[in-house]
Amino acid sequence: MQTEAAAYQRIVLKLSGEALQVPAARENISPQIVLAIAERIKEVRDLDVQVGVVIGGGNIWRGTSAAHRGMDRTTADYMGMLATVINGLALQSACAQIGVETRVQTAIEMKNVAEPFIRGRAIRHLELGRVVIFVAGTGNPYFSTDTTAALRASEIGAEVLLKATKVDGVYDSDPNKNPNAKRYEQVSYTEALSKRLQVMDSTAFSLCMDNKIPIVIFNMNEPDNIRDAVLGRKIGTLVCD
Repeated sequence: MQTEAAAYQRIVLKLSGEALQVPAARENISPQIVLAIAERIKEVRDLDVQVGVVIGGGNIWRGTSAAHRGMDRTTADYMGMLATVINGLALQSACAQIGVETRVQTAIEMKNVAEPFIRGRAIRHLELGRVVIFVAGTGNPYFSTDTTAALRASEIGAEVLLKATKVDGVYDSDPNKNPNAKRYEQVSYTEALSKRLQVMDSTAFSLCMDNKIPIVIFNMNEPDNIRDAVLGRKIGTLVCD
């Protein structure tokens, strides 16, 4: 049987830290869930797609929340960056279990744990079929991991940014509060801005818009969604030029 061709050659997958844990469970990282995510990434890599991953740290620490509770914002953000490193190493370990070669690249130097982020080296890893996991955000406070994903996608020349979330796309209002909320199948950058749709934070969104990187927002809890997005099938919401 002929394998279906991927719509993209190089992607960046943005995962939230919460995607690694069981909702309402005490453990911050579920090995079973991380392994399942690794298997979905392997499916995509086996389509000869070059995969970069940016992962959040919200399952362990949220800098903005701590800052609202009185902690110094810069310190809180650096702690959040370190949380993403923990998540990245967990994902790397799960990938190794199923034979997926990975490299973790960090924006904050830590030689015994991960490579420093070097654009040319990251691209070479991708060309050799390795999954590159980008951690520690941009290395600067006040920037979200959404912004990191948009930045790394721009730097490595990714053709699309896949944002895995808890909902199945972008709505005109909160679907949890409004049962008549409308989901967009496709929306332009301009329309998303004018209607103030919650696609990403403004810095991340501006980077994607300026560099004409389409964004696909979809539900992470559907096992086939990452593969379907890479194959160009209609899932979630597509934000494009």
